[in-house]
Amino acid sequence: MHISRFKTAAAVAAMTIATLAGCASKKYVRTRVEPLEARVDGLEKKTKQQAGSIEELERGVSRADERAGGADFKAQQAAREAAKASELAGQGIEQAKEANRVGAEAGKAAGDARSLADQGIRKAGDVEQRMYLLDNFKLATSEKVLFAVASTRLSEEAKAQLDAMAATAAGKRRYVVEVQGFTDKTGPAEFNLELSRRRASEVVRYLTVSHKVPLHRIHLLGFGSETPVADNATRDGRRQNRRVEVKLYEADLTATASASTP
Repeated sequence: MHISRFKTAAAVAAMTIATLAGCASKKYVRTRVEPLEARVDGLEKKTKQQAGSIEELERGVSRADERAGGADFKAQQAAREAAKASELAGQGIEQAKEANRVGAEAGKAAGDARSLADQGIRKAGDVEQRMYLLDNFKLATSEKVLFAVASTRLSEEAKAQLDAMAATAAGKRRYVVEVQGFTDKTGPAEFNLELSRRRASEVVRYLTVSHKVPLHRIHLLGFGSETPVADNATRDGRRQNRRVEVKLYEADLTATASASTP
């Protein structure tokens, strides 16, 4: 250490002084050198003490660094936990929004279901009213329109028959028209069924276009070769079976009045 070198240098200086002086006594040297050595020893002791203090301070600084490092780690961990909690909170908000959306859709579906139920009730009432009215209709007149083989074209005679029926319907306030198509036994059953429908449709078209009969008052059905009115083994029988039956029903006011009377 620097103190040791300084001590050595002091001793050398003292010996040099003693040599140069020549006449100085050993006692004189001791009186000069010993205080110097004591001062050097004290300085060395203080230096050691200071070195120990510095070491202790360094250990304190190291512990402080460790504590600061631990605090920084805990702070980073807390920040990560806070970020995770914030993410979970955001997910919770999104889930709440989704739940609200699903609830709103469910409410709308329930409203739509109630609306459909109300419509169904109203339609059921309408159907019931229609059935009641049909039960209180009576046959006013009917016509049997004939067709040529495999044909759907209305003849002039057939048009005249429909004209007469339309004139009868025009004077009535509540009525319905029933149109049923038929064929003879000639040809396949599927062909005859379609042919009977086409013949009935031709009658309906004539009534609605030429006489403005409302379509909602007309009921149409094709029966094919079923329910013949004559023998299909004869020519005249087959001609009678190639037909469309048109029936006009009017409201039976007497029955309606009787039903409404308490």
